[in-house]
Amino acid sequence: MALLLLEALGALLLLVFIVWWTMFSGRQKGELKDESERVTPDPEKEKK
Repeated sequence: MALLLLEALGALLLLVFIVWWTMFSGRQKGELKDESERVTPDPEKEKK
């Protein structure tokens, strides 16, 4: 019985590690911005 519990604990720890690794090992500067969130320069303002 103890061996089954130890194996289940190992599988749970492995699952938690995989989830943690995929969540926090992304891009260094975070996710890319959506196109709608990016600020595009207004050509009319640049002419003035």
